[in-house]
Amino acid sequence: MTISAKVVAHSVSPAGKELITLQLQYPRFIHSEFMTHRMFSRNASSSRAIPLMKMLSALKRDWAIPSYWGKNTAGMQALGELSPADKPVAEEIWKQGMEGAVYIASQLNSLEVHKQTANRVLEPYSHISVVVTATEWDNFYTLRDHEDAQPEIQRLAKTMKIAVSRSSPLEIHPGEWHLPFVSMDEIASLESGTTLEELQKASVARCARVSYLNHDKSAPSLEKDIELADRLLEAGHMSPFEHQGTPMEGNGKIVKLGGVHHYLNQDGVTHFDRNGLFWSGNFQGWIQYRQML
Repeated sequence: MTISAKVVAHSVSPAGKELITLQLQYPRFIHSEFMTHRMFSRNASSSRAIPLMKMLSALKRDWAIPSYWGKNTAGMQALGELSPADKPVAEEIWKQGMEGAVYIASQLNSLEVHKQTANRVLEPYSHISVVVTATEWDNFYTLRDHEDAQPEIQRLAKTMKIAVSRSSPLEIHPGEWHLPFVSMDEIASLESGTTLEELQKASVARCARVSYLNHDKSAPSLEKDIELADRLLEAGHMSPFEHQGTPMEGNGKIVKLGGVHHYLNQDGVTHFDRNGLFWSGNFQGWIQYRQML
């Protein structure tokens, strides 16, 4: 089983506010818990998009299995683990469930059932790849890096903390952008004809894929990334546009409208004041790309 976290982009504004993007992999069976944290912008790999044979191949290499076999008791938390004699039995039963799911998915595939349906029976044993961006992390760590949380998501939270602690943020000034999956060489190309909007769209496309690379692991094409971002925008799939941002400081002015203070940036987008802090979408102190569209 794999639980991993990698810092994709780590930026800090002149005011000291950090914006962090992580690329994660973890068992799909804890994804619903991860999705309850609304301060996160996130995109994830979809069972609808992955060919069945690729899903089966991934399961053969690495399948998801509980790391802690808690003994059944009242309440949400297991207060003790199965005996050393029972744990391997539980693991074998879980493995049998996975093998049964593989058989069912294969049978559905033989009937030419679409992968968006056939793949679903494999999900309890599969991993999911996720890209997540946020300025606010404290609530997640308070709840998930805690003894009451399910052990697998505890491990994920600890792994994320370690990855961030080993990363140094890059200072980003107003007008400069936090662009996950865009390389420093690509940013340098702004001086040779590439536009900021093109790089923003490249970041959008790669966040939608949850990877710098294409699905076939080939290097990305800027032109194709732009085409994908344009299609997402036209179709109203806006979540991949939430990972990019630029600092608020110095990029606008504070105005009072109807007794409420707002932050007004140079593009005329207002951002609400919550207890003296200015927000753009779920970002504090950063203007989110989605909010500018």
